[in-house]
Amino acid sequence: MSLFNQVGKYFLLLFRVFSKPEKMKIYYRETIKEFEKLGLNSIGIIAIISVFMGAVITIQTAYNTENPMLPTYLIGLAARDSILLEFSSTIVALILAGKIGSNIASEIGTMRVTEQIDALEIMGVNSASYLILPKIIATVLFSPFLCLMSMIVGIFGGWVAGVSTGVTTTQDYIYGIQYAFIPYYIVYALIKMAIFAFLITSISAYHGYYSYGGSLEVGKSSTKAVVRSSIFILLFNVILTQLLLS
Repeated sequence: MSLFNQVGKYFLLLFRVFSKPEKMKIYYRETIKEFEKLGLNSIGIIAIISVFMGAVITIQTAYNTENPMLPTYLIGLAARDSILLEFSSTIVALILAGKIGSNIASEIGTMRVTEQIDALEIMGVNSASYLILPKIIATVLFSPFLCLMSMIVGIFGGWVAGVSTGVTTTQDYIYGIQYAFIPYYIVYALIKMAIFAFLITSISAYHGYYSYGGSLEVGKSSTKAVVRSSIFILLFNVILTQLLLS
């Protein structure tokens, strides 16, 4: 019964979140703030991780394709497909679940335990919509840009690692990136990223919104938000891959 209770509360919260906003100007200003806090502030960590992951993928691919029968351009091809299909959407989403998911859960949870949300309700404000909707809009719109940036930076990091270690040449790497390129892979990754962003934000906000007690409970809610967001990202990764690539 606890599971059904949790699912019911989650969808009831979403119903409140997507109800008609009272004042659009206020929501617009809050959304712009969330763009900076949840989106722009995540660029650094995504760029750093993408460079190193692109480098690791390229080097590992090179060592696994040392057979002289295999052309060296396969290194660039394998790095491209790994980054486009999986890394720049799923792995980046898992990173964001830890970064922005814990941030959202702790922020809203702190407002709950300090009775700020109760104060909003007393003033007649739809606290769920006011606090959560701008975050959902900001993450769903900005996360695909993070995904695109991760693709570019990851492929660049792979090129730097491949050329500097001597496992491939610039010509072979670029040829591998271009070889049999399917543009739909980018669309597929962006669709996944937008859905993952919605899951991260809504699940984290749910755990923060229903936090009760003190700072210890807020910390537990943040942990639950990260864990459950990660689980649902992996679950929906399987579902979306089957639906979009089959």
